[in-house]
Parts: sequence; structure tokens; C-alpha cells
Amino acid sequence: MAQPNTPLVTGIYTADPSAHVFDGKIYVYPSHDLGNDKEDDGSGDHFWMEDYHVFSLESLDAEAVDEGEVLHVKDVPWASEQMWAPDAATKNGTYYFYFPAKDKDGIFRIGVAVGDSPAGPFTPEPDYMAGTFTIDPAVFVDDDGRAYLYVGGLWGGQLEKWQTGEFVDAPGLSAGEDGPQGDEPALLPYAAELNEDMVSLAEPLRTIEIRDENGEPLKASDTDRRFFEGSWVHKFNGKYYFSYSTGDTHYLVYAEGETPLGPFTYKGRILEPVLGWTTHHSIVEIDGTWCLFYHDSELSGGKTQLRNIKYTPLEIAEDGTITTVTPAVQ
Repeated sequence: MAQPNTPLVTGIYTADPSAHVFDGKIYVYPSHDLGNDKEDDGSGDHFWMEDYHVFSLESLDAEAVDEGEVLHVKDVPWASEQMWAPDAATKNGTYYFYFPAKDKDGIFRIGVAVGDSPAGPFTPEPDYMAGTFTIDPAVFVDDDGRAYLYVGGLWGGQLEKWQTGEFVDAPGLSAGEDGPQGDEPALLPYAAELNEDMVSLAEPLRTIEIRDENGEPLKASDTDRRFFEGSWVHKFNGKYYFSYSTGDTHYLVYAEGETPLGPFTYKGRILEPVLGWTTHHSIVEIDGTWCLFYHDSELSGGKTQLRNIKYTPLEIAEDGTITTVTPAVQ
């Protein structure tokens, strides 16, 4: 049975849990860690994934059921490797599964697959979503039915390579060296509204601002607060909360805004560092309880490329302030 702060899945290694309530049931869409022995050089190549499984739970205290493999890289015509953190959304009775993968040129793109059930299987579109790049797709559907895609990831996520609007590699530089430094403004995540079809962009991807308490852009050197990867958006009391990972400082943090596309003002920390290098999450309300889904490396004894998904209740005050969680395993 599922319990807070314990692995939800033990049969395979899972990470990057995107949790949703569809048709009164909890569905979790994680990535599937296969792992390898490659060195952690900042490229992310030691995070090896080829397919996706979906897990369902009747309630928070129920057992997580593996609905099976719902998509494999071999089924995606344009993809070559690295099926990293996914997300899912629904509209008009159809379910959409969003995933990153490297194309045949080694450039990360965002793909989408379509299904009739939240448990899959999902049939991929023949090509990636035009105009997309980098990793970690997250989709937020607002109360008015408008849907938004959020993407972005530094280092292995290739966000630094898109500073000119085109993919520009910088061979010979270590991870992060080809991005802003010091007091320069930090790189930002990208977002765009989706078309009604949920498989294409209604506008070009654009950066969304994350500001400090003085309204200034967060600096590249502010690694405790600047965006690294793992976007998520939830809505609470009419306001929008953009949360993300700080990457090399290993925090989950959040910022508040008045619209789904920001600008967002940094508010605070959600989760202290977990066991393992990465941290990635989702925030969802289930039967009146707000929950944080996250991952760590407890099952593998700390191997950062072999992770497991968990959840914990989340305290959110009336003004939207989130109480920082200290993980049980660090």
C-alpha cells in the first residue's frame, strides 16, 4: 500500500513523477530509469531511459498499479534516445502524453502521443511538436480550458544552446560554461499556449520571467533560486504558482504570478535536497489534500541515475505560502 515518503513503485526504477487526477483516479506519469555506468559529466548521458510506464492508484493509500509500457522510443519515428521526464493532460475525452527525446541530430525536442485512456497506450504523432526544444514538458490546463506548455532544462537539457534562437553547440566547454555567469540574468524556462488540438503550439515558445523580491531578474550566480529544470504549474486561490528545480543546489522552489505565463516572483523553497543529485516533482490536489510527488534514490542506495518516485502531503497556507518539506531520506 502507498505510504507518504516511501517508494510508490519498487519493481522498476522511476523518476520525475507527473501526477494527475483523471476520472476520479490518480495517475502518475514518471520516467523509467534503466541506468548505465557513464560518468556524470553534466551531459545527463548517465540518465538512460527508453520507455514509459503509467501507474494508477485508487486513492493515496492504495497500491500503485503498473498499467504497463505505454510508449517506447522505437515507436517514435523522429526520436533517437533519452525519453526523459514526461507529463500528461486531457481535453474533450482524449488524453495527451508529452515527452522529450533527442531527435536524429541529437537535439532535444518535445513529442506528444495521443490515447483514449489515461492509462494508455499512446500513439505518437509522426513528428515532434514544431517549434519545440529542450526538455521537461509540463502542461497546465486552466479553468477556462486554455492549455499551456512549459519546457526547459540547463546543462544536459540543452537550454544554453538556444540563446540565439537557434541550436548552437559549444564543444570543449563544460556543462554550464556556455551560459550566463555571475551577475548576468539567469536563463529562463520557455512556455507557450497550445492550440485546441493539444498537439501543436498556438504561438512561438517564449521565456517566462522569474523575478526576485525587488522585481529584478534572478541572476545566474543565484543558484539557490534560479531556474534549472523541472517546470510545474498549479493554481491556488486564483493565483498561479510556477515551481521548478534549482539543479546543482538540489532544491525545489516556487514563484507566484497573476497569469499562467507570468511574470513570476520568487516565493520560497518547497523541498530540501533528497538522496541523489536530481530533484523533480509535481503538485496536485487529491480529495482536498495537496500533495507533492517527487523522487529520490533510496531504492538504489543513492545511485542518482536509478531513482524511485514518492509523495508527501503538502501544507499550503491561505495566501499560497508552501511549508518547506524536509525529506525523510537525505
